[in-house]
Amino acid sequence: MTDRRTELAGNLAKVEERIAAACAAAGRAREEVTLIVVTKTYPADDVRILSELGVRQVAENRDQDAAPKYAECADLPLEWHFVGQLQTNKVRSVVGYADVVQSVDRDRLVTALSKEAVRAGREIGCLIQVALDAGAGGRGERGGIAPAGIGELADLIADAPGLRLDGLMTVAPLTGEYAGRERAAFERLMDLSTDLRRAHPAATMVSAGMSADLEEAVAAGATHVRVGSAVLGVRARLG
Repeated sequence: MTDRRTELAGNLAKVEERIAAACAAAGRAREEVTLIVVTKTYPADDVRILSELGVRQVAENRDQDAAPKYAECADLPLEWHFVGQLQTNKVRSVVGYADVVQSVDRDRLVTALSKEAVRAGREIGCLIQVALDAGAGGRGERGGIAPAGIGELADLIADAPGLRLDGLMTVAPLTGEYAGRERAAFERLMDLSTDLRRAHPAATMVSAGMSADLEEAVAAGATHVRVGSAVLGVRARLG
């Protein structure tokens, strides 16, 4: 455990240096960017070490892994993000632990999240997942809605009991006009965020960038970066 703590502490320090350098290069204050550590496929012991090292926000992408892990770590001062594609039959479980769902991309999911949030007496933050590889009205390869659908879905979330519209999220697309152009993709997301905030001023969160492209996301203006392997290393999937 001591070796693992040393490893994670070293990796966290390197990621912190990268974020700080990216902020400096972009003329931004370090405090403008929040690190979310993506703990998917890693055990609860790692989450506990990360908490001891000062991490306060973690993310998961599969409910079957996340729910038991949260149960083991419920005593920790963490904010939990759900970042994977979410099926409606998993919503009740996810609402039990997630503070923010970053992958909201369809009306039916909004309705299910609202129903379960009200039932649980919770307020769940929601990010609209934007698919920059989606055709008009379509969905992206990794989930998400086309930019044209943001306004309508945002209004639905904002009016839904138990939900809070926090902003936008994207994953750099592997296909389409933004493939291999992470900086341009994230700049496009920032433009969409500016449009969203005209109607919903409090929806200021912009979640973009992962281990390989966090610098591009910070340069574009992202408020949150989601980093997994650069902190935790490469590990085979659970199950």
